[in-house]
Amino acid sequence: MTNQVHRVAQTGFGEGTNELYDTYRPTYPNSQLDYIFTALGNPVGPLNVLELGSGTGIFTRCLLAHEALGPVVGKLDAVEPSAGMRARFSETIRDGRVSCREGVFESTGAVDGWADLVVIAQAWHWCPDFDKALTEIARVLQPGGLVVFIWNLEDMDVPWVAKNRHMYERYEQGTPQFRLGLWRQMFNAPAIQNFKTPHEEHEVVHTVPTTLKAVIERVFTKSYVAVLPESEKALLRKDIHDNTVLGEGRTWIDEENGIWEYPHKNLVVLLQKK
Repeated sequence: MTNQVHRVAQTGFGEGTNELYDTYRPTYPNSQLDYIFTALGNPVGPLNVLELGSGTGIFTRCLLAHEALGPVVGKLDAVEPSAGMRARFSETIRDGRVSCREGVFESTGAVDGWADLVVIAQAWHWCPDFDKALTEIARVLQPGGLVVFIWNLEDMDVPWVAKNRHMYERYEQGTPQFRLGLWRQMFNAPAIQNFKTPHEEHEVVHTVPTTLKAVIERVFTKSYVAVLPESEKALLRKDIHDNTVLGEGRTWIDEENGIWEYPHKNLVVLLQKK
């Protein structure tokens, strides 16, 4: 299955990178989980949930912990191509309703019409073939079922965040990052006809508490940074450190203990199967 995964993602999210990723990537805003629950029609369950590109389980844990969504999950099958990500997922999630297996967007291994909900968190922009993937998602969803795409992105409206992003995004190496909007090509794929129109989008601004160490290490969870030569990483680390210490536009939570707000924008995109 590795030939269906982008070469930078294969290495940058490979074994040895996953604990750092799980530790320093942000969680998801509870209000977006509320939004998803409402879009599902306030279900009483049990729901069959298929999560694609589940990574280390950051969104999975949010979903299971949500006061409304968590209790109505009957079974959650996670699909993830990275062995290291799957290992971390299994270490951090111990729930009899949850399983995690190898798979990709275009080949999930799920039964026809099994899923009430398909979720893809922080991963869909890596999809190599939107038409094949949407065909597969439509196959596994029952009629009226939802597919939810969700992304966090550091908020460029805050100066210190914007300057950091300019420093590390120059290393993207042509990868299909979420910010570029290439994922919107899915709306031109023939298989989009399996879903109702118009689709829904819902964006919120949220913050997570952070520290100097957390800001710096977060940068090194990015696949295109993880694959850089060590000498280049050292230069980038210094640049990120120095700019973050300056912290233009920073909002403190606890200045004495070095904790401040890390601002993000979070986007949810919903499609419903016909």
